[in-house]
Amino acid sequence: MRVSVLAVLTLALAVPAGAQRAEPLPKELEGVGIEERPGAQVPLDAVFLDEDGREVRLGELLNGKPTILTLVYYRCPMLCGLVLQGVLEGLKGLPATVGDEFNVVTISIDPLETPTLAKLKKQTYLAEYGRSGAAAGWHFLTGKQEQIQRVTNSVGFFYKWNEERQEYAHGAGIFVLTPQGKVARTLYGVLYEPRTLKLALSEAREGKSSLGEKIILYCFHYDANEGRYVMAASRIMRAGGALTALTLGGWLLVSWRRSRREAS
Repeated sequence: MRVSVLAVLTLALAVPAGAQRAEPLPKELEGVGIEERPGAQVPLDAVFLDEDGREVRLGELLNGKPTILTLVYYRCPMLCGLVLQGVLEGLKGLPATVGDEFNVVTISIDPLETPTLAKLKKQTYLAEYGRSGAAAGWHFLTGKQEQIQRVTNSVGFFYKWNEERQEYAHGAGIFVLTPQGKVARTLYGVLYEPRTLKLALSEAREGKSSLGEKIILYCFHYDANEGRYVMAASRIMRAGGALTALTLGGWLLVSWRRSRREAS
């Protein structure tokens, strides 16, 4: 019997230039990942629907401020929740409140998702953030495939739909944009330290762009009988030891509890 296991897989961890993988990427992850593009311009005229169903353009949501861009989908079974939780925890450690000195824009990569779902997600994260006025600065968007891909292609975020699993294969990371909508920093993984966010936002405010340490996580189902999950788990342990496992376990618990609350 085939057993499916949902795993957060560390498939590339600070890989030196020119280094080769011990094994090729699984077919399901070919063409999936994040390509760092410092200085790349996002399409400010890209049109989306906000959580209230109102048509908005990406540029108006930046509103002349540095902006954290997150590309997720709201029904994602694991990794997107970890990314948003990581952003949330990082934001809690910043003295400035979202909407004051910077904004956050979260875009669903799934064109079938609706403003109603986006609104539920926004309410959940704002409630946990717990700062008044943040609603005006953190936007949860949905949109058409063409508009979504204009944004994802501009920042180098590549993903694809798996029909068998009925989910998206994608990487984990966020993008810090300048007030003019150019990529200042790409931050990989699911943990975003407040000091890292503060520095990235400061650089973005000044219009600076720089490269970051490339640590890419992928979220996907694997067949445990093929041995791929076991090998990935071993690689995670070698990369970060028990601390990595405990950290990911903590995020998984938080996301699971949040999913239970939203389902109730």
